[in-house]
Amino acid sequence: MTESPAIQLTDIEAAERLVGVAYTEQERTLMLDNMDAQLRHAIARRQVSLPVDLGPASRFDPRLPGFVMPDPGDLVLPPVSAPLPANDADIAYAPVSALSSWIRSGELSCLRLADIYLARIARFGPRLACFAVVDAAGARARARALDLLLAEGTWLGPLHGMPYGAKDILDTRGIETAWGAEPYRGRVPDADATVVRRLHDAGAVMLGKTTVGALAYGDIWYGGTTRNPWNTEEGASGSSAGSGAATAAGLVAFAIGTETLGSIVYPSTRCGVTGLRPTFGRVPRTGAMPLCWTLDKIGPMCRSVADTAVVLAAINGADPADPFGISAPFGGDLTRPVRGLTIGYYPEDLEDAAAHALDRAALEVMRNLGAHLVPLTRPDLPYHALMNMVFAEAAASFEELTLSGRDDMLTWQTAAAWPNAFRRARFLSAVDHIQLDRLRRRVCQIMEETMRGVDAIVGPSLTGPMTVITNFTGHPCLCLPSGFRRSPPRGEASLGRGRLETETRQATREFEVPHSFSVWGRLFDEGPMLAVAQALETAFGLTGYRPPIDGAD
Repeated sequence: MTESPAIQLTDIEAAERLVGVAYTEQERTLMLDNMDAQLRHAIARRQVSLPVDLGPASRFDPRLPGFVMPDPGDLVLPPVSAPLPANDADIAYAPVSALSSWIRSGELSCLRLADIYLARIARFGPRLACFAVVDAAGARARARALDLLLAEGTWLGPLHGMPYGAKDILDTRGIETAWGAEPYRGRVPDADATVVRRLHDAGAVMLGKTTVGALAYGDIWYGGTTRNPWNTEEGASGSSAGSGAATAAGLVAFAIGTETLGSIVYPSTRCGVTGLRPTFGRVPRTGAMPLCWTLDKIGPMCRSVADTAVVLAAINGADPADPFGISAPFGGDLTRPVRGLTIGYYPEDLEDAAAHALDRAALEVMRNLGAHLVPLTRPDLPYHALMNMVFAEAAASFEELTLSGRDDMLTWQTAAAWPNAFRRARFLSAVDHIQLDRLRRRVCQIMEETMRGVDAIVGPSLTGPMTVITNFTGHPCLCLPSGFRRSPPRGEASLGRGRLETETRQATREFEVPHSFSVWGRLFDEGPMLAVAQALETAFGLTGYRPPIDGAD
């Protein structure tokens, strides 16, 4: 790279407008003495190629001074008793708990279950564009081996024989992991991500890689746009688009998603599945594409609350290779009644014009269940300003794409897309970034103070600043279907004001699509949150609903 020409006073004056400051002529003149050196240092650093899995020296820890790790107790799940259906589709849509009982009893083989899902992937996968890679041969071989283990008396646990999809930013040994992005097509890892390895050890069967919006943003990837099985005229939302669509359409028993800022919650809402974003640091990201080191989280996307707990139990635990990992026990009694629990909510989020009547109805369900509802207030702070930290970290992760020009290879090239966001982020102020980190600390303090007085918080999944707040504080979230609404003819894929936004798409007619409600829990204490969600799931009574895709041939 050629050395930049000397900086002039007019350059400084023009740059002031990019960062919102104003200096005098005398102050600009003083800067000229070392501005060239400052730029040379930055250019020199850019000559050093940093591996994508090398994180920053600064480490985010959601635990504030005085934090005491809770003891969640054993994981207690609701009992399951259901006869094996005669119809393959009924089997495909059954929860993991039921599938597991049929496999353990010998009523259903691991191979037959894998074949049921593989047949559905072949039938519906192309229409939904929800699988980047299908490993049918590997899945069948794995299922046969698990059937042999069971015949010999070895049962690996509740995920024994459970077919699943892994979001295509999780490394899989010998299987392409391209991050949904054209520049990385043909990338084949030589080792599994820690989460993939743990699921293998727990007996799960990976069917393939579910699609991800390029570089973990949106639902547009190198193979097209992943579709919502409830309305194939709109995208599945992102970035865990394929995991949401495949789970909702009964193509997998469960899937793994990741979230930096809504990538589990948004596709779960759009596709009508139950998504669990664990506490930051609980699940290791080793072998996962890093987007934002201080924000990325991995969690399950399932068809029931209990299933998310089963999957999280299998992938929980720190990994020394992830410097952000935190060792924490996982458990909780999902059968615990919510009567008497103190549940917080933010009235302003329910009064927002964008809030749906279903959100207010869900709050009434909590009252009827006997929960003690407490209205909460939050300080008036610029929470969405924290978004600049997302852009800075993501731009740093993929600096090579920006500087080399390979970002032009990405399909999505709008003002909101990553290529433009990465370029724009070069003009963020480092001083402002440090100040945002301090604001983040203040928000963590606010959430800690709020959570001291409640067992959980409930509210709209997509309205208000909770998605931003809790992703930056590291608090866990579970969103679950709460009802159905009519989608307007003009389908919006927006993730909301102040957040990452995808493009608007046109829909030709109205569809009935899912709506979701969210529960937020205390740090490393997902048990009460799961118990509240389990009670809501039972009250909503939506677990048997299926998207219309099966009858759309």
